[in-house]
Amino acid sequence: MTVSSAPGKVYLFGEHAVVYGEPAVPCAVERRATVTVSARDDDHVRVRAEDLSLNGFTVEYRGSTGDRPDVDVPAPLVEAAMGYIDAAVDQARAAADAPDAGFDITVESDIPLGAGLGSSAAVVVAGIDAATRELGVELEPRELAERAYQAEHEVQDGQASRADTFCSAMGGAVRVEGDDCRTIDAPPLPFVIGFDGGAGDTGALVSGVRALREEYDFAADTVSTVGDIVRRGEELLAEADPDADDPPEELLSELGRFMDFNHGLLEALGVSSRSLDSMVWAAREAGAYGAKLTGAGGGGCIVSLDPTPETQTALRFTPGCEDAFRAELATEGVRVEVPPDADADAEGEGERERDSDDGNGTETGADSS
Repeated sequence: MTVSSAPGKVYLFGEHAVVYGEPAVPCAVERRATVTVSARDDDHVRVRAEDLSLNGFTVEYRGSTGDRPDVDVPAPLVEAAMGYIDAAVDQARAAADAPDAGFDITVESDIPLGAGLGSSAAVVVAGIDAATRELGVELEPRELAERAYQAEHEVQDGQASRADTFCSAMGGAVRVEGDDCRTIDAPPLPFVIGFDGGAGDTGALVSGVRALREEYDFAADTVSTVGDIVRRGEELLAEADPDADDPPEELLSELGRFMDFNHGLLEALGVSSRSLDSMVWAAREAGAYGAKLTGAGGGGCIVSLDPTPETQTALRFTPGCEDAFRAELATEGVRVEVPPDADADAEGEGERERDSDDGNGTETGADSS
């Protein structure tokens, strides 16, 4: 059995514009998807999903999920969840050159599904990592990110960017511009997230921006301006001390201003919503340095910068906000987790070693002087 986890993300700047080759800066946050994989003796895949904004489901299938599994949850959510898992299984099989490998898979996540926090990317990254390791293959993070991107690209009909999967695999803050992906140094930014309990239709929102951009020159200029904001924000991060325990107020203030600009442009492109705007304004009025929607929009989450508890408190009392929480920058991307039972076994083994005789009349691990 192999257990891997990968973090979700927020966009500091750049969503939607990144689809058109403009840069974006997503940041990994300490909300994780955890995937547990055990190899099977046949080619079946059995998936148990929990905490994906669903009631949970279990399904077993052979080969692929071309025929939608018959389970008692809304079809679009099942198709989305199973599509990503199926694509991750295909990538793991290809990476390990094991086309007939079967798996028992359990997916758990504390990242809201479809809310702009990169839940699908985290599941795919963790899933490929756990499945390949279970087959005896260890992928480098960059190869893992590439395979996860290919999986999302397939499921999203070619509309995926590399930002989410690269950020989830690498951790920290990253910069993505087309196929150019790299990590960047960033201090521990004080993120506060508000969640309206909903989820936007990513495909429809991306298509809507594309239609605007093709019809109106000023919409294309708006997308380009988002890219300009990203570049200015990146300059600020480059000048900051990544090892500072508390980012200076001047940095947070400037980053916050750019976040506010970014939200206004996204709102003009039609991808915000009443609940997102309400949370953004509540955060700003509570004293946040800046606030904006994160992800595709249409519903889901906003991200703000505030080291105090004021924004989180204000969001909890904002109509339309179902949850508000702090999410620190996740400096570590995908990682292998020790299963709880293995932890207990190791502790028990250590106790037995300390209590055992080493064969020479002394106790292992004890002071025999």
